[in-house]
Amino acid sequence: MTNAIRILGLDPGLRHTGWGVITVQGSRLSHVAHGVIRPDDSLPLAERLTILFDAVAAVIAEHQPHEAAIEETFVSNNPSSTLKLGHARAAAMIAPAKAGLIVAEYAATVVKKAVVGAGNADKSQVAFMIKRLLPTAGEPKADAADALAVAIAHAHARTARGRAA
Repeated sequence: MTNAIRILGLDPGLRHTGWGVITVQGSRLSHVAHGVIRPDDSLPLAERLTILFDAVAAVIAEHQPHEAAIEETFVSNNPSSTLKLGHARAAAMIAPAKAGLIVAEYAATVVKKAVVGAGNADKSQVAFMIKRLLPTAGEPKADAADALAVAIAHAHARTARGRAA
């Protein structure tokens, strides 16, 4: 594909980090790959973060994205959970940054609006639209579907920025 851009989408989490890679050429989106990184819950936090970083770096090495996008941290009522999610998000963000990629950040509502058309969509609606927009992706797990949605939101944002320029 000429002038195709490959985008890595990340849905960070300490227990499950979804990742998805798409290719964008003009307005055409194509699925490349997706998966979920699952560090062992019994490991110390530092080891889990290292596994997360290394796994995202391996995805980047294998799929060679041009850009990356990540979902912003959801702030919950539990400060400890929010902090742990922030750690996971940092580990996931550093890998593409270290590889020299631009890392865009999107709020969950922006991602849902880009894919479903409504910022308050639930995970099943996101998964449904991922199957429609990227039929060759099959039926990805929720975290991978969310990561593909982040990549799609970034693709739409790139297109909008291109039109504005």
